[in-house]
Amino acid sequence: MKDIIIIGSGPAGHTASIYSARAGLSTLLFEGWMAGGVAPGGQLTTTNEIENFPGFPDVITGPQLMADMKKQAEGQGVEFLMETVESVDFSSRPFKVKTSSREEEAQAVIIATGATAKRMHVPHEEDFWQKGISACAVCDGALPIFRNQPLVVIGGGDTAMEEAMHLSKFGSKVYIVHRRDELRASQAMQDRVLANEKIEVLWSTVLVDVGGENTLDHVILKNVKTGEEFKQEAKGLFYAIGHKPNTDFLGGVIDTDEDGYIVTEKGTTKTSIPGVFAAGDVQDKVYRQAITSAGTGCMAALDAEKFIGENPM
Repeated sequence: MKDIIIIGSGPAGHTASIYSARAGLSTLLFEGWMAGGVAPGGQLTTTNEIENFPGFPDVITGPQLMADMKKQAEGQGVEFLMETVESVDFSSRPFKVKTSSREEEAQAVIIATGATAKRMHVPHEEDFWQKGISACAVCDGALPIFRNQPLVVIGGGDTAMEEAMHLSKFGSKVYIVHRRDELRASQAMQDRVLANEKIEVLWSTVLVDVGGENTLDHVILKNVKTGEEFKQEAKGLFYAIGHKPNTDFLGGVIDTDEDGYIVTEKGTTKTSIPGVFAAGDVQDKVYRQAITSAGTGCMAALDAEKFIGENPM
């Protein structure tokens, strides 16, 4: 039996493991294998350049940052398994965590499985993923390739409006592509967007395809009312159509909100089950940044350490 099992290998999971191991707790981390279609290391493994993670004045790639975090955790004695957790049994302690080939037990569990950005999966999307296509304007919008260039945001909710406003600081023009003839965003956000001279809403329009040479240079759009397809120059395409928290494997045993995000006690990482904690994007639908994920990973480890100390087995 381990002291702590951590499920997830992004910034939250790795940070939690470093703090846990340094506290002298035996720590096992399940990295996952293409869980949610993403490699071990989480969403950052799909990010080419990171400019906003403190401590790296020179640009670092997402895969390198995650490799460095894992190396640091290994140096502290964290045990890693590159397997995907398929189910859990939190009905009693020790908690049980199961993959297709094994079952492990622990006094406490930290869930750090993240959330997967929803994508359109148009024909040539994979060719330009992270070569002009992104699902996080705050993460990538300030990169040089997007500066003073036409940019496209897909979506009609508050997130899409926020991303468009953020991108308007860098791009020459921002087009919001929305399939309906009215936005779903709050009126206040709509007013801000519609008053911004650099933002234009393309109503009743959907994304059909993308194109370019080595990087994205245009999108193919379609007006759903007329059926007309047209090419729009775009050096950047940003999906803002939501995220899906990776919680299916939990089988509904932990309280989540209406969108599936794990509910945690305010100011902590405690879930509805004592001894089970949640960190990173799996419980954060607002910020979704590497640095905030790392911060909650630290919190989860400290919360778990305290729980084990107060509830020894």
